[in-house]
Amino acid sequence: MVSYPNWVILHVPHHSKQIPPALRGQFLLTDDQLTRELILMTDEGCRELFNYRCENARLVQATVSRLVVDVERFTDDNQEKMASVGMGVIYTRTAHNQPLRKELTTDERNDLLKEYYYPHHEALEQQVEEVLKKYDHCIIIDCHSFPSKPLPFELNQSSDRPDICVGTDDCHTSERLKNSFVTAFKESGFKVSVNEPFAGALVPYKFYAAKEAKVQSIMVEVNRKLYMDETTGLRTDNFKNTARSITATCQQAMREVFN
Repeated sequence: MVSYPNWVILHVPHHSKQIPPALRGQFLLTDDQLTRELILMTDEGCRELFNYRCENARLVQATVSRLVVDVERFTDDNQEKMASVGMGVIYTRTAHNQPLRKELTTDERNDLLKEYYYPHHEALEQQVEEVLKKYDHCIIIDCHSFPSKPLPFELNQSSDRPDICVGTDDCHTSERLKNSFVTAFKESGFKVSVNEPFAGALVPYKFYAAKEAKVQSIMVEVNRKLYMDETTGLRTDNFKNTARSITATCQQAMREVFN
């Protein structure tokens, strides 16, 4: 079975629904409300979508829900545009702009970052360093999904949504990398957009910009209508076919990058 090249890292930040019991008291929602919020905000099945029957891929994934700590955000709310809607590194508002959690003390906030945010990024940095040492280059695929209709918190409210959104970074996504993904997904029959409705691609700060040009990154977002019931969060009968196609298409795009 064809797999990802050894210089590829799959980054899966939003697939977990785990909220540690000790932290449940921080959240203002009832159990039913919290369950609904997790359905809206979790990239359900994302790990399998990008890693279908491909167990040897390098994988870095978040251990807790993004409602606890969002490892894709900047820790400084002044740098994070999503903090304006209560969704900085530690969320304070729900997808419908309702209060999510009680106000945290500085110590409580720092404890969350120390427990979940910094270890996640240390693990990602370690993987990147190992890949660079062995292969002298590294590509991160930032793996996400998105709702078929925009949620109230989203900055882009356009209802015209593609099947696949490819996100790029000005410093760390080459034209060849971008084009290989766009072409591969179009050839697989998907409707594709670039940086719409979501933009960007994660690169660990240690390697960002001039710090390490050998690290490239690209974000791939999959429309949830392709594989799940967005009301219940349950996978549809099309999940396996979609996962098989997404994984195979990403692998094909990777093969094209260094041909």
